[in-house]
Amino acid sequence: MAGLSTPAQISNKPAMLDTKTLLDTNTEIEQAIKDYGTQQLNDGKTTETTVSRTRMLNQVAKVANLNEPEQVKEWLRKAEWQNSTKIRFIDIYTGFLTFNHRTWNPPRYAPNAKLPFILTEEEIDALISGSAKTISTALQTLKETAMRIGELTYLKWIDIDAPHKTINITPEKGSNPRKLPISDKLIGMLNTLPRIHGDNVFNRHKQALRENFDDQRKRIAERLNNPRLKQISFHTFRHWKATIEYHNTKDIMHVRQMLGHKGVNNTLIYITLESSIYLQTDEHFTCRIAYNEQEEAELIEAGFTHINNRDNLAFYRKRK
Repeated sequence: MAGLSTPAQISNKPAMLDTKTLLDTNTEIEQAIKDYGTQQLNDGKTTETTVSRTRMLNQVAKVANLNEPEQVKEWLRKAEWQNSTKIRFIDIYTGFLTFNHRTWNPPRYAPNAKLPFILTEEEIDALISGSAKTISTALQTLKETAMRIGELTYLKWIDIDAPHKTINITPEKGSNPRKLPISDKLIGMLNTLPRIHGDNVFNRHKQALRENFDDQRKRIAERLNNPRLKQISFHTFRHWKATIEYHNTKDIMHVRQMLGHKGVNNTLIYITLESSIYLQTDEHFTCRIAYNEQEEAELIEAGFTHINNRDNLAFYRKRK
């Protein structure tokens, strides 16, 4: 394995050189990145995660010497990246250095404080209806379930329970597994898909799905003359669904369960997001959850309207 040089290796005294090779050429650095990627795979990281990390290292290696952490730090200071991207690279580069028995004093950046972009349901449906069959079905699945794109690529045909109108979600990123209801519309769309990916419903490679989606999104945005559509990513559907569910139920624990979050802290953003979107509208409701038939009857007598069911719970709301 090619490794990064240590201060002893930079010395003019040949006797102090050990078995590690000084990375003084681009070829050696590229090999070190490949070795790091191989180790990531051996450590259980997914192919997509490994490719993403090595791609970022190769990108920075073109403009800064990865063998010189201070040079990397200086380049990072001037880079026109979002702080969130810089933070991600720092984590990747730290792992790369550790793999090569090196350390550095990493810079610190505060995460960008920015609320997720939320589009309207009309825009979502326009994107879904304007896309080709596979992408259209993938987007409808994301709209109804708030899956992550990685969870979508994990989806297998056996996970779809058409008779009970539910779908099982295999989690990623340490989330919880969950079973969520789906519509007859989505079941019909899924049934029309060709079974060309073996046990999987969609292409197992996230990047292939993204590239297909990007092409169709651009075309639809231009045809509808709506540049907002170009801001949509797969993860936008997750933010939209979570915001709508909180708006309809005012139950943050329900939203947490739907998203598969281990804790509630990451879910709380949807309270802020929902308030910022609906505060200036007349869509103000009091929401309640009925846990049994008696509670449902009481809510109906009090003027509440049934909205939907989730996991044997009935959701009602009444305009304030």
